[in-house]
Amino acid sequence: MAHSVGIKDVARAAGVSVGTVSNVINRPDTVATETRARVLSAIDRLGYVRSESARQLRAGRSRIMGLLVLDMGNPFFVDVARGAERAARDAGLGVMVCNSAQNPGEEAEYLSLFAEQRVRGVLLTPADATGRNIEGFRRHNIPFVLVDRVAEGTTECSVSVDDVAGGALAVRHLVDAGHRSIAYVSGPPGLNQVRDRRTGAQNALAEAGLGPDALRELPTERLDVAAGRDAGARLLGLADRPTAVFCANDLLALGVLQALYAAGVGVPDDLAIVGYDDIEFAAAAAVPLTSVRQPAVTMGAMAAELLLEETELGDTDRAHAHRRVVLQPELVVRRSSLAAR
Repeated sequence: MAHSVGIKDVARAAGVSVGTVSNVINRPDTVATETRARVLSAIDRLGYVRSESARQLRAGRSRIMGLLVLDMGNPFFVDVARGAERAARDAGLGVMVCNSAQNPGEEAEYLSLFAEQRVRGVLLTPADATGRNIEGFRRHNIPFVLVDRVAEGTTECSVSVDDVAGGALAVRHLVDAGHRSIAYVSGPPGLNQVRDRRTGAQNALAEAGLGPDALRELPTERLDVAAGRDAGARLLGLADRPTAVFCANDLLALGVLQALYAAGVGVPDDLAIVGYDDIEFAAAAAVPLTSVRQPAVTMGAMAAELLLEETELGDTDRAHAHRRVVLQPELVVRRSSLAAR
């Protein structure tokens, strides 16, 4: 096995102390020019690379930010990660991206990993509706920011979208198109986003003078295309089938669209569809999908900037003021919902 070149090897080759090599690496202005050149020449000749992990342990500071999301298979979270990575890179940091797969157990394991790695801070979209994982993580005194989730009952920063407003945008659009019976393919009931989008849908129906029975909920265990296909099959089996469907995210909506297409049901003539997130695939679907757009890249970048602000202030006597940033959604209308009733 090849010998790993260490700082002692550099010191021996340059004829200086280990402390001098350390100063050349970390405080070069404190070392005489001739000595610094000799050490740098030894570093180059031996191919020495300093151990970043060891440096971080000594300094108590990491150059890594953790990002834990619900589903990296969802392009929405890929865009969140892109925004976070861009902001972190501008600050000279890297991002460790992890996927809880909407599983509280896996979320707990990754949070433990972040604590073990002493990450600078964590951006978190919680999978655990009970909040126990967050409570357990808080005792490590590692700053975190909630992403795509309002910080209810906590003092931490959060960046989210007004999902109540988003749900209302979707269903108000369908009501304005003449629909009076709407299905809501909702996803796991424990997720705040699912509940808030339902609340917005119900608010829009109430504004139109329609009762709660105008919204038929079809819950799913996951927020993916397969769950959407299953919901589409259930929707087709309803005796009094609604004329429109609002889905809690675009992956569900694309699955519903696949199920309807396979059954020969026309979209939007027989059944209109509205999704949520406005991922890239929404516009590229066989029937371009109307969707509620979330500014995902902006959300990730703002969350990272809040985390960076908190960790930088942690090195000073200034106190960090936690903030809740709530961004506004936007309805993007495409062909999947345009047929009037």
